[in-house]
Amino acid sequence: MRLISINVLTTGMVIGRTIWNEAGHPLLQKNVVVSDSIIERLKQLGIQYLYIEDEISNGIEIEETVSHAKRMKAVKQITESFDKVKGLNSYSASIILDQQSKVIGNLVDDLLNSVTKDEDLLTILTDTLIYDEYIYQHSFQVTLYSLAIAKELGYTYGDLKTIGMGALLHDVGKMAIPTEILLKPSKLTDEEYETMKKHARFGFDILRNLHTVSLLVAHCAFQHHERLDGSGYPRGLVNDEIHPYAKIIAVADVFDAVTSNRVYRKKMLPHQGIKIIDSANGTLFDSRVVEALKRCIVHYPNGTIVLLSDGRRGVVAKQNSENSALPHVRIFEENNKLLKSTYLISLAVETNVFIEKVETDYIVNIE
Repeated sequence: MRLISINVLTTGMVIGRTIWNEAGHPLLQKNVVVSDSIIERLKQLGIQYLYIEDEISNGIEIEETVSHAKRMKAVKQITESFDKVKGLNSYSASIILDQQSKVIGNLVDDLLNSVTKDEDLLTILTDTLIYDEYIYQHSFQVTLYSLAIAKELGYTYGDLKTIGMGALLHDVGKMAIPTEILLKPSKLTDEEYETMKKHARFGFDILRNLHTVSLLVAHCAFQHHERLDGSGYPRGLVNDEIHPYAKIIAVADVFDAVTSNRVYRKKMLPHQGIKIIDSANGTLFDSRVVEALKRCIVHYPNGTIVLLSDGRRGVVAKQNSENSALPHVRIFEENNKLLKSTYLISLAVETNVFIEKVETDYIVNIE
């Protein structure tokens, strides 16, 4: 299967991967043949990319680090825990979260097992996400990214558990933000943005009073918007004033934000999100954390069409666990002509060739 933009989806194409709605139910099943009405519906839902089956990508499979069933179970648990504290003052919210701490801890353990069970690169493919539930999906994904980065940096299991708790709860303070600001479908005013920024302090106030959770978890919530150069909030901390755990969550938070659909912004592909993070390497974000992200996250998911620097075109067929930016590519086109038979290359071996462009709008030339 291969990844394409909704802009080039046409009648007769075959869906390669089930698309799920926000409730966890299949919206469009794998192997369904696309019709005009399906295309219109997907556009209405804001779907930007999807997978199709075709000859040039035959046999290429995409497997996420966490299964759909486990994802939906986790997001449901996060939703239930967060909703219990919505609108409460920090004292009352702390009492409720203390009661929920075992559930949250078990959830982190489950996700931690998914990340540490093998040496595969982390692959998370978000399907259609309803905007009202963004905070819950976001908390789930930031936890996985944070755990993967921390694992890559060599943290102990105990450290990973604390980082996972901090990541999962980093945005809990948003439950104290007025809904009309939290879910506003357009750019916030300066006053609204100042209110939104208070979620870091709100989260800290809730989490620091938990008896069942490390105080470091509270500092993860407090500091995940701080930046190395002091331009972050709420306190404008710099460099070593920011806890290492919060530095990890800061990178995971921004990476997920730019690679997820939002009502006011379309999502980027993983390699684009990594480029955004890397542009602030050492200025806003800790270099060790950024480099760990680049090593442990899939840059070009399987099924991605890429144009190489020598003019050849191919589809990413397999990941390279030694260097996530240099996957194995199935070459199917040379000099803008389809080959009678494809062949596989490794960009780690062919070092004189690099990925020049990702082409989700590519249309097969059958001439």
